[in-house]
Amino acid sequence: MKNVVTNVIPYSIAEEIGIEVNDILLSVNGEKVTDIIDYRFLTADEELVLEMEKSSGEIWEYEIEKDYGEELGLEFGGGIMDKAKRCSNKCMFCFIDQNPKGMRETLYFKDDDSRLSFLQGNFVTLTNMKDEDIDRIIRYRISPINISVHTTNPELRVKMLGNRFAGQVFDRMKRLAEAGIEMHCQIVLIPEVNNRDELKRTINDLYSLHPSVANIAVVPIGITKFREGLVKVKTFDKELAREELEMVIELQEKFMKEIGDPFIRMSDEFYIVSGIDVPEEDFYKGYEQIEDGVGMIRCFREAINYGVQNLRKDISGTFTIATGKLAFNEVFNGAKKIMGANENIRIDVFEIINHFYGESITVTGLLTGKDIISQLKGRIKSEYLIMSSNMFRKGYELAPADYIMLDDVRVEDIEKELGVKVLVVDHTGEDLIDIINDVCQEEK
Repeated sequence: MKNVVTNVIPYSIAEEIGIEVNDILLSVNGEKVTDIIDYRFLTADEELVLEMEKSSGEIWEYEIEKDYGEELGLEFGGGIMDKAKRCSNKCMFCFIDQNPKGMRETLYFKDDDSRLSFLQGNFVTLTNMKDEDIDRIIRYRISPINISVHTTNPELRVKMLGNRFAGQVFDRMKRLAEAGIEMHCQIVLIPEVNNRDELKRTINDLYSLHPSVANIAVVPIGITKFREGLVKVKTFDKELAREELEMVIELQEKFMKEIGDPFIRMSDEFYIVSGIDVPEEDFYKGYEQIEDGVGMIRCFREAINYGVQNLRKDISGTFTIATGKLAFNEVFNGAKKIMGANENIRIDVFEIINHFYGESITVTGLLTGKDIISQLKGRIKSEYLIMSSNMFRKGYELAPADYIMLDDVRVEDIEKELGVKVLVVDHTGEDLIDIINDVCQEEK
């Protein structure tokens, strides 16, 4: 049932006036509440009348006076008080369509929900929306919103997304820009599809909507070995990645002169594959696109450079780090720097090949437990195994502290199979030195 109260925050307004778990919220100031966006918008006012259905079936009204924007202290099941809207696109680059059979059900769900974009940072295509949905974003000031653009060429976007309504994205974005909605954009780049001149067109179109379009992140298509029945596409090799980067760098230099910001940033994979070093830290503007893999290498380097200064010199310990092929050299160099600061610390770094999805998938975040176990069994000679947090997913069906990998392998499974204590560190490396300091023993 929708709008069921699952938690009442202690000492909150809701607890004070007597709202209880399992009460059902029916309306706020006479307006029905359909989801969390309605709830947040309608309860922001200073004077409220809440209509609640008690577990007895009685309907109670609560009159509330509070500060504007003050939280009531109610939590509801499912996060958005409603089912997430399922994506109806058939994108040629969709990673979910490249999952093998037999994985947990939530890994096959494709959402395209502006509410999740606002609340959790998910990307939406704007394709699976009606005009009234756009009106609602504007009315409720759902901002910022993350949009998967991929191309502003209407005909090409229809082809890429496999949806005849996909070509209207730029018109909808113009409406949102006129209303002052902030947008963050993502482009999945595919060789000979939406790169080169098509990418340049898309960048310039989106730049015309700046500052409402705040930035663009570009990521390369990922190809697994499970693409049966899907359109054949190419991936980026060194030459193609370098060509794309050089074109974008010219545009970045132009934008820097005009707005003081690169506006478009390429994910780290383009730099690593092309052999071009990643930009300096100030280029990434606080790493606001790091979840797209933009700036992770630079962030890791800076975290190690800063953190190693705080590495205790009176400790010793042994560690193994498991990482994907793409980040191996960077992690290896970081480990060398740590060991150089304390010769009593030993860190072995292992490159894990992704046999589960195929060797073309090289990012650490898509490694599976079975690959880690099979490739490290009998090879670990340390007290601890360090794993990045982005190897684990905290699905909505799991408890907050319950780490699970893509193939349902858990931390305790890895510890049992490999006979080693697992330490999960932030994928940026920010807490790596602190964790080493905490678990190591003092030198006698």
